Amino acid sequence: MNDVSENSIVDQIEEASRNSHFVIVDLEGTASLMVASAIGMSDLVLIPLQGSSMDARGGVKTIRLINNQARMARRSIPHSVILTRTSAALQSRALQNIRKQLQGNGIDVLNTGLVERAPYRDLLDFGGILAGMDPAQVSNVDKAIENAREFAGEVVTKLKEVTDRL
Repeated sequence: MNDVSENSIVDQIEEASRNSHFVIVDLEGTASLMVASAIGMSDLVLIPLQGSSMDARGGVKTIRLINNQARMARRSIPHSVILTRTSAALQSRALQNIRKQLQGNGIDVLNTGLVERAPYRDLLDFGGILAGMDPAQVSNVDKAIENAREFAGEVVTKLKEVTDRL
């Protein structure tokens, strides 16, 4: 939906939730009324972070916003960090340190990160979905699909945990 605004986001999320089991709202990471409204309506907020201190600081601001929205709504708003653009080969010390610091501060971090893979980048150029990408044009499509399935499975498990608590 390209016509989403601060004034329409709540209505559009409600409309989408009438027609779908899952509604995914992907917004920029800066604090705004639109982001705060989406957070306030969420069953689960995912905070994407790359393995850097600068990204972690931005993630802390987002977590503060989530906590403030939760206080205003007088309900818990579950949230987890998803580590993005990770290496398929190994976890850097910086990434290990970020994960350890986040978890040490009681912040849930998904086990499955999104690995830096060409198919994720190439979706913008070729369009479509991962499963529709031509392996002759884009390398490691199968590995990107496997990574995406693991990520989706973990998110669905988190959502089930959330709804079981309600």
